[in-house]
Amino acid sequence: MSSIFSKIVSGEIPSYTIEENDQFMALLDINPLVEGHVLVIPKIEVDRIYDLEDSLLEDMIVFAKRVSLRMEKLIACKRIGWSVIGLEVPHAHIHLVPINSADDLNFTRTKLVLGSSELKSMQEKLSLSNTP
Repeated sequence: MSSIFSKIVSGEIPSYTIEENDQFMALLDINPLVEGHVLVIPKIEVDRIYDLEDSLLEDMIVFAKRVSLRMEKLIACKRIGWSVIGLEVPHAHIHLVPINSADDLNFTRTKLVLGSSELKSMQEKLSLSNTP
């Protein structure tokens, strides 16, 4: 069975994508911990991040780094926290979360409920095509 991320990659499910290349996508989490919470996913379906081929994992980290640096410039926060949990979706992914304290990475907290206009606005703000 395909994961929700595989369905997003194939275009079956829409997303708020902010950057992609032939290997990866960076998209807004629709159930974010904080506004601007981004997910970086490989386009191939692999359950655990450590099951990725080493070269693909290296490329994923570099891709996530580039997205994080852009986020840090565009979102008021102390830094971008990274987290790999892997329980909620059986598809490797990295959470990039704008943080001001360690509690901002607490995944047991209630997630934000954002409307499509808020998500679209953040997508436009973070989109690679809108970066100077």
